[in-house]
Amino acid sequence: MLEAKCVLRLLFFYGLHLAAVAVSGGSGGDDEFVYSGFAGANLTLDGAAMVTPSGLLQLTDGAAVSKGHAFHPTPLHLRGGEKEDGAAAAVRSFSVSFVFGIVPVTPGMGGHGLALVVAPSRDLTGMASSYLGFLNSTSNGSARNRIVAVELDTIQSPEFQDVDDNHVGLDVNSLVSVNSASAGYYDDRTGELRNLILVSGEAMQAWVDYDGNATRIDVTMAPVGTERPRKPLVSASVDLSTVITDVAYVGFSASTGRLSTRHYVLGCSFAVDEPYPAIDMARLPKLPHTSPKSKFKVLVIALPVVTGVVALAMVACVLLLVRLRHRYVELREDWEIEFGAHRLSCKELFHATDGFKNKNLLGTGGFGTVYKGVLPTSGTEVAVKRVTHGSRQGMKEFIAEVATVGRLRHRNLVQLLGYCRLKDELLLAYDYMPNGSVEQHLYGGGSKPALNWAQRFQIIKGVASGLLYLHEEWEQVVVHRDVKASNILLDGEMNARLGDFGLARLHDRDAELHTTVVAGTFGYIAPELALTGRASPLTDVFAFGAFLLEVTTGRRPVEEAMDGSNSRLMLVDWVFEHWRNESLVEVVDPRIQGDYDVGELSLALRVGLLCSHPLASVRPGMRQVMQYLAGDAPLPDLAPTHQMGMSMLALLQNQGFDSFVMANSSSSSSVSVRSFDTSLSRGR
Repeated sequence: MLEAKCVLRLLFFYGLHLAAVAVSGGSGGDDEFVYSGFAGANLTLDGAAMVTPSGLLQLTDGAAVSKGHAFHPTPLHLRGGEKEDGAAAAVRSFSVSFVFGIVPVTPGMGGHGLALVVAPSRDLTGMASSYLGFLNSTSNGSARNRIVAVELDTIQSPEFQDVDDNHVGLDVNSLVSVNSASAGYYDDRTGELRNLILVSGEAMQAWVDYDGNATRIDVTMAPVGTERPRKPLVSASVDLSTVITDVAYVGFSASTGRLSTRHYVLGCSFAVDEPYPAIDMARLPKLPHTSPKSKFKVLVIALPVVTGVVALAMVACVLLLVRLRHRYVELREDWEIEFGAHRLSCKELFHATDGFKNKNLLGTGGFGTVYKGVLPTSGTEVAVKRVTHGSRQGMKEFIAEVATVGRLRHRNLVQLLGYCRLKDELLLAYDYMPNGSVEQHLYGGGSKPALNWAQRFQIIKGVASGLLYLHEEWEQVVVHRDVKASNILLDGEMNARLGDFGLARLHDRDAELHTTVVAGTFGYIAPELALTGRASPLTDVFAFGAFLLEVTTGRRPVEEAMDGSNSRLMLVDWVFEHWRNESLVEVVDPRIQGDYDVGELSLALRVGLLCSHPLASVRPGMRQVMQYLAGDAPLPDLAPTHQMGMSMLALLQNQGFDSFVMANSSSSSSVSVRSFDTSLSRGR
């Protein structure tokens, strides 16, 4: 009897041990593991990393400029063994799944991010902030790192060519990602990309799969509770056999900058040559959330306990804080005095967007995130731009938007309805544009319908009208400095509205803009702007010319060559070459499907090339452009050198050969722009 009891006890404790192993990780063989929560897990931790009592793996604790690392303790053998000829075998296929959450101390403000890391050692000498804790300024980009990482980055770092401040990137030995994309997932039903905000404080799941045979790695993500999307978010062809060592460690790294953030991992699983083991989602710990409701409950419980004196002191403190906060909200700086009528309540904008929830997210960019909202008082639909707090230019661009578009009134400009500034909370409210941007219609992959020619020509004339107002008809000269397809929005009637004045500059008439930092988007930047940094209305005309050619051809101003040569195709050169060969019909966007007016299309291409001329003195002003588009003035002959393309002329100008180019242009044989009509007529 006694022996039976002993056996039962041993079986009982052995069962407990197996259950603990299954929950905390360590299940499976040497090539796989699973953690459904990290309570009791034997992880290798350093820096700020720790396992909380609830089983959360906390990589950073909210302190500024800190980092933390956590690794599965057992090394993994990711190669298939030595080949017969003595050469090292290829890295085997592997798959990873993990659940994570990024919880900012201040809602919407967080950085820098966390990363899944496969490294030859658990001892990482990485720096905090933008290096995410696993690389540093010396090691970044070195092949000796032998590191592969998937970064979930919440700050845009220009030095690493980040796409925005909310992205997923695949890194190989460098924080300049092999490929990256804004955080989100593809809806299996519609194929639509749904945006996710990494610093939302919500739990999300990520999947990383490496195919050793195809040497391809895919990264997918989705909110917890959503089925894994079939289409990955980020993919890249990478042979990890040239990167990963035979013995490697899998873990996580995270870091913070100046903004307080806590980075968590809730669960993780890994397997080699087979699907990852399933994470028991029901056992995962919950992310901490700081909400006004929870604070209120604590206050209700505490008040009956405290003495009357303490209660009075608390009330006095609250009143003082409210008064101070009120004084700060009402603070007006000098630049705001003129625009006070446009101030809106931050609370009103918060409620209009339902607390800036993901379901209302319209898009993200380097300047911030944009949400759809409805003003509760008037029912007006608005687009609310939340300026990126980590942006170095954030406040400067915010002021530029308010100081320019806040006073502008034109049917082809996006109307600023109001703004709000509370401490570092910078919000701008605009008219909502239900038809999105021109870029979405040109390259949206079916998310927006293709534009017909009549719509495109109307858009071209609308943008030209808006620029004429900025350059010549308003009280000051406004140089937009960022005219491009993504900044041209379409209202409910498909009218063009030029928006995003974050880079705009004002100056009085008869005054010249001073040299400044080169700003804009590659492909739209005039050569003299790249050379001198001095913007002018004619640099806007150059960008408009690039946009005009883009709308007509359906191709971007600069594209990677299709022959695999890593060279770039300049749209203006391509159109110019077809013009010289009298084959312009081949440049027309095929989605127009022949339904266009030959004269209008010919006119648009001719105006586009004239506005895109590398010599600023040859470009027309926007009033002339409007006259050309309306047919009220004849177009001059475009006469660049017959032997040279537009980009070569730009290069010669940048090298100081303006006089040579002009002389050569006037003396050499030129092709008249009138040949456009002939070419298009033949094509039809």
